[in-house]
Amino acid sequence: MTRRQILNSAAAAAVATAAVSKPSRLSAAPAITGLLDTTVERVERITITVPFRDVPAPHMHRSTAGNWTYNEIVKVHLKCGVSGFGENIQYFLESSGDDSRIIGRKAADEMWDDSHGTGLQQAMFDAVARANDVPIHRLLGRQVRDRAFMSWWAIDMPPEDWVKECRLAVSEGYTAFKAKARPWFDLEKQCETLGRVVPAHFVMDFDFNRMLLDSGRAVPYCVGLERFPHVAAYETPIPQSDVEGNKVLRRKTRVPIAMHYGDPPIMTALREEICDILIIGYGATNILQQAAVAAMANIPFWLQYVGTSITAAYTLHLAAVLSHARWPAVICDRIYSEPLIKPAIKVENGSAAVPDAPGHGFDLDEDAIERLRTPRITANPYPPAGLLHAIRWPSGATSYYAVAHDFYKDFEGGKLPVFVPGIHMDTIADNGSREWRDLQARARTGGVHVGGRPL
Repeated sequence: MTRRQILNSAAAAAVATAAVSKPSRLSAAPAITGLLDTTVERVERITITVPFRDVPAPHMHRSTAGNWTYNEIVKVHLKCGVSGFGENIQYFLESSGDDSRIIGRKAADEMWDDSHGTGLQQAMFDAVARANDVPIHRLLGRQVRDRAFMSWWAIDMPPEDWVKECRLAVSEGYTAFKAKARPWFDLEKQCETLGRVVPAHFVMDFDFNRMLLDSGRAVPYCVGLERFPHVAAYETPIPQSDVEGNKVLRRKTRVPIAMHYGDPPIMTALREEICDILIIGYGATNILQQAAVAAMANIPFWLQYVGTSITAAYTLHLAAVLSHARWPAVICDRIYSEPLIKPAIKVENGSAAVPDAPGHGFDLDEDAIERLRTPRITANPYPPAGLLHAIRWPSGATSYYAVAHDFYKDFEGGKLPVFVPGIHMDTIADNGSREWRDLQARARTGGVHVGGRPL
């Protein structure tokens, strides 16, 4: 068997094991809408700030990902009296469109228009499904599974904090962990540390966001990571547009390669066989179209959104109807301090049940929404002021930066060596000294590289 056949066979077996077949329900055809009037009467938008949990919070706030705490709850109220809800994370960066475009129009027609934005589209699907007394997945297609795999996501952190995240993930029923692999932390040390504490069945996917730069660096590094049995997939180790480099890397490593759909163009990716897994997300019409191509090519994929438990609930319905959504979905919902739906999604043996109840199958936690309500902002509040990051090189040198984007750019641009053994990063608190203020001011204009460790 080829490696792709082995991967597809293994993924299919995992799905068969996790999903308990119920023919009477799984064979149900998509629902036909029209029982109640789905005309949109009004759209309501509520701004909230959702706190991060204690462990990820400082690591999220030091980067542009800190703006993920800003959320917009979108409610769609139909003429028939039924309402639905959805959410926009980083709403100030996403064009939410003109709500007047859908007032007086049928939500059953408008919900397939991806240009309305994630939150409004989720809310329309929820409202139309509730109006027809069916779960969302009955509007999306024919159900193929009644449990969906879910992954626990983490941003880049020191190994001791990844250990805390993985232990919590295991205790809450997760079997998969996806994390950011970054050259300012020693990934091999992180893998060694995690390997001593996670159970044998627990797997880890690492997202390099192309920061291994090229196949010359990526091949020996990725092959070296194969010695850690928990490593299950590499996401975008090098730029996806580097077709030849990705072909070389895929031939050299036994670990599956995951890539975002569309870069390079999907026909190029399929013809050149440059990846084992696709990553699909955003927009119901877009997702269904891309999932159909993946199914025809017999390539598994994972669904990926940034969102709270609201988006996680919506994703369960997408996974329910997409045959090749065989890898755990990545939602990032477990970075937040509390769920926004009732009851909370329960994960067991790595998967969560697809809801049977109308709409999302969950209710919005109105008390939490009211408690987290906050004034609306119109501009990105990141990067925050007053930070000082110290990248500690094993040679004893230090590179100081005030803005995470600056050191990200320098690593990605090849100005700094990537994935050096023994490297780590600290965030240095303001100690009130003139030395800290002067160094931080210099670091705001770019990296400050010194031979020692003055701070």
